[in-house]
Amino acid sequence: MLHKTRGIVFKVTDYQEASVIVQLFTEKFGIQSYIINGVRKPKAKVTRNMLQPLHLLDLVVYHKTGGGVQRIKEIKSSPLLQTIPYDIVKSSIALFLNEVLYKAVKQQSPDEHLFHFVFNSIELLDHREDGLNNFHLVFLIRLSRYLGFYPHSLPGEKSIAYFDMINGVFSGNKPDGPFLPAEHARHFYDLLAAGYEHLSEIKLGNDERRYLLNRLLDYYSLHVEGFGNIKSNSVLEEILS
Repeated sequence: MLHKTRGIVFKVTDYQEASVIVQLFTEKFGIQSYIINGVRKPKAKVTRNMLQPLHLLDLVVYHKTGGGVQRIKEIKSSPLLQTIPYDIVKSSIALFLNEVLYKAVKQQSPDEHLFHFVFNSIELLDHREDGLNNFHLVFLIRLSRYLGFYPHSLPGEKSIAYFDMINGVFSGNKPDGPFLPAEHARHFYDLLAAGYEHLSEIKLGNDERRYLLNRLLDYYSLHVEGFGNIKSNSVLEEILS
């Protein structure tokens, strides 16, 4: 049966002589794998450029229940990204976000709220001109809401002396497990409060931004099973420094 859906490219793997298997996060079916024939031929209708990390697609797909590799009838870039493929800062951010998403988003069932967040974030990154140094930090914080471990404060708690990474809460009491101390917890709270709307107003030095990124990845490792190490953050840190 044919279905129309939007998709976000997560991963492409070469298959046989000229085909690829592309893993997409789809609006209608969650994470799905599709085989596309002839992509690696010289005059292919579907090119590898369309299947770069986090590219946005309109699709008509065949879908069969029970999983397995699916097939695509029609595919086109929509919207066509204007700056991410050509801007070294934006493309580095996109590669990093792609690696995080590939490891953190695993459901093979629809999650339209999560899909819309990721889709809209990519569009925003493509159009954004300022505050790019902080974009990935705010993205990770906001993504955690859809994954179930968004940071929050305890009811009636006014102090943010610490951020408890196990329980995901700001607290005035020193946690027993991993935590952010006061000087870093305050910056973390500022990122949480600012969101995309005030990216350019967040003032962080390179060392503090690097520290918070590494702690955010630690936070994900604590809450996402099998998250493992992210390799692209070192490249991103170098580009942004």
